[in-house]
Amino acid sequence: MENFAEHIVQNLRKIMTDRGLKQASMADFAGVTASQYSKVMSGTVQLSLQQLSNLATNLGLREIDIITYPERFVSSASTQQEPLEAVLQIRLKKDKQDQVLRLVFGDNNLEILNK
Repeated sequence: MENFAEHIVQNLRKIMTDRGLKQASMADFAGVTASQYSKVMSGTVQLSLQQLSNLATNLGLREIDIITYPERFVSSASTQQEPLEAVLQIRLKKDKQDQVLRLVFGDNNLEILNK
């Protein structure tokens, strides 16, 4: 069974393959030399948290997404949130307001809204 560092390296390999990236690009993203990144990939040097964060930022991911790659991490709390509600406010003159309200609510409901 692989350890955590090996798991991260395997996921970085998958990301490189999936995105068609070279080690030199990944090294730039991590903020290290190509030689240093090669040592990370071979397991002789471990990736620092700062380097992982740099990689995530430059890949358009969160750190947890690299750890859980190819799955994107979704916390159970975020899946249980209430649906998003959006409110749109438009300022209209009275005649245009009546036209829009008729369009949205129909003629019968317009009378209720005007009371």
